Amino acid sequence: MPIPLTTQGADRLRTELERLKSVDRPRVIAAIAEARAHGDLSENAEYHAAREQQSFLEGRIKELESALSNAQLIDVASVNAGSRVVFGATVELADVESDEHRRYQIVGDLEADIKQGLISVSSPIARALIGRNEGDTVVINAPAGQREFEIVGVRYEG
Repeated sequence: MPIPLTTQGADRLRTELERLKSVDRPRVIAAIAEARAHGDLSENAEYHAAREQQSFLEGRIKELESALSNAQLIDVASVNAGSRVVFGATVELADVESDEHRRYQIVGDLEADIKQGLISVSSPIARALIGRNEGDTVVINAPAGQREFEIVGVRYEG
């Protein structure tokens, strides 16, 4: 099954993959070689830490390669859904109680980063928003309880 990714998200993942392969992997290999030079590997904490880091790194490389090869790339700028919320939309929400405004873009699972306002298409917030229109009010189940938001803007920016 294809994994939805925005073209911008795919570019960020390709950049990360290239950094992992060209910068991080050689650094970890050098750290393993240096730790091996210290002798007895059974009690060598530096060696075990470097091997664990290598395992994590190789897992992330495989994850990114797999995701990128199975990705369905979506150019958000070419999405023409009007005021309807679909994958790739940047949605501005207003909290009905506090009138606090928030802005999120709905993206693929691998490119989600809440600190940058990128929420996963499978998140509770995105699931509540998809299919709705500008002007609609939605109820979102948040950790602190139910919150009511009005969709005040929907844009598709590349």
